[in-house]
Amino acid sequence: MASPTWSASLPGWTLARGRDVGEHDAVFAAGIALKSLDDLIRADPPWIGCWCDRLALKSAAVAAGMLGRSEEEYALRDAVLLMPEYGDPGPAGRLFLATRLLARQSRMPGTPFVKELATLFSIRWDDDLASITDLIDTAIQSGRAAPLVVADLISAITSLRADAEVLALGLGEVVLAVKLKWPKPVPLLLPTRFGSAFRTTGGRGRARPGEPAYPKAICLAVVSSVEAALQSAPDIDRRAARLMAAVPKVRTKGGDAVIQKLRNEDDSGLGAGLQSVTLGSHSTV
Repeated sequence: MASPTWSASLPGWTLARGRDVGEHDAVFAAGIALKSLDDLIRADPPWIGCWCDRLALKSAAVAAGMLGRSEEEYALRDAVLLMPEYGDPGPAGRLFLATRLLARQSRMPGTPFVKELATLFSIRWDDDLASITDLIDTAIQSGRAAPLVVADLISAITSLRADAEVLALGLGEVVLAVKLKWPKPVPLLLPTRFGSAFRTTGGRGRARPGEPAYPKAICLAVVSSVEAALQSAPDIDRRAARLMAAVPKVRTKGGDAVIQKLRNEDDSGLGAGLQSVTLGSHSTV
């Protein structure tokens, strides 16, 4: 359930339905959506890390499709969760590592971070990609509305390397977080890459980076993604409440650490963690 400080849905008037939306309206709607998401982030619920991991997993599945792979969310998650210590999760698992790394980035991205992301996304590194940090600095200093700054950044990166769109979208999320002074990025752009926000008028094509319709598409993508992210929060909130209700019944040594991990990281694979925790009842989260 939503708390008094944040809502699980956007105001109904955020974006008029059933008509073609202009860029000005799209920017306004994105601003309302980001303010609604900001309320949740500032509330800092104990499960926010798990919530972000869920969104990162959705991002990884979309990234897989963009890179010509077919793995679904469960396969990407399992590739990481079942990876032995110091092991390699394979190309599929590395996509989830990349999007999770993005969601946990708490500092301005430098060249080593961008290079690590490129490696995880299997994107060849070259001098063009090495210049991305300069583009990020320019974006951070821009006075334009944050979603438009992000659209400009993505277009600039893909003009250097068309095959780096997945990297550009992820870095756009980082820049958005910096512009809005969020402690960490929230996966918002990658999850909607194949969504209706990027369809051109008439639905016959898709807006691409650098095209006139792209800034509006990014704004609409933000609205769509924020709406979905907010709607997913109450379910995680309820699961976290049930998990905390089970804490007094934990008997296994180290159980507290497992509980904390489940609250802070993706709990879509809760069974794996709970197998090591003996509870006083058979209730599950």
